[in-house]
Amino acid sequence: MKEIVVWAEQRENKLLPVSLELMAKALELAEKLSGTVSAVLMGSGLRNLADTLIHHGATRVYLVDDPLLNLYQSDLYPKILARILSQKTPEVVLIGGTTIGMDLAPRTAAILRTGLTAHCVDLYIDKIEGKDQLVQVVPGWGGNMLVKIICPERRPQMATVRPGVMEKGNPVETRKGTIIPVNSGVSERDIKARSLEFIKETEDETSIEDADIVVCGGFGLDSAGGFALIEELARAIHGEVAGTRPAFDRGFIPESRMIGQSGRTVRPKLFISVGASGAVHYTTGFNKSRVIVGIDRNPRAPIFDVADIGVVGDLRKVLPCLIDELKKEGQH
Repeated sequence: MKEIVVWAEQRENKLLPVSLELMAKALELAEKLSGTVSAVLMGSGLRNLADTLIHHGATRVYLVDDPLLNLYQSDLYPKILARILSQKTPEVVLIGGTTIGMDLAPRTAAILRTGLTAHCVDLYIDKIEGKDQLVQVVPGWGGNMLVKIICPERRPQMATVRPGVMEKGNPVETRKGTIIPVNSGVSERDIKARSLEFIKETEDETSIEDADIVVCGGFGLDSAGGFALIEELARAIHGEVAGTRPAFDRGFIPESRMIGQSGRTVRPKLFISVGASGAVHYTTGFNKSRVIVGIDRNPRAPIFDVADIGVVGDLRKVLPCLIDELKKEGQH
């Protein structure tokens, strides 16, 4: 039976949301393969998290519990994960595209001598030349199109997925699974460079991922003199300010508020894009928002292909009118 393995990342004994997002996607893929879903969990004192993974669909949880693994150690984690995967020979391995995941995944793939596709925005199973293959979809060619990648020969097929791209499933408390303790097989002398501490980002830096409303500005704001209108619009509708990579490059926003393939992924109830053309590497960061509003002066801008509501016009004229109307509504 084909096995799909999810590396379940945790911080301070709490599963990251991306781990549960990948569990839901793994269940979907396993159904197509008539296979099972397993998880690898590393750290110290994580028995309760293993139960959570079972409730989210893991038939087996490979639990590596060792005080040396309390924090991510780049010398140890890839070796341990590669050893587990080489023994279990899974069909697919999914890893969150976090700071840690983006270090762990290529190191592990290199040890296993298999392929790895990073920054996937979609995954599905397709039969190609009579063989079930994991199709890994990523933005390519400068973000102008989506590219489908397969790993036809080597196994496991490995992919990283950025947080927020997939949706979490609902836990089923009655699900049963097996927790399999795994000896880490490492010691102090195996650590060449030690992780000592993780510094949390401030709450303000992470708030856009939980916001109900996000107002995102692009390079078009440069002609308007900056982000003042975006900030005013966000205040008027009690939303959070975000921006594109060109906006970050211009210094309008911090990196923590950048939306897109190389930034954050959000799925708010309302996403307003202002002055951004809508290239694929940008829209992958918000295309699962409930309602998308696009504002741009170019009627043929790609943003209107994904927007539920489109406004064509000069943002220096559109935004002040919109802000005034919102303020009037707020007074009633």
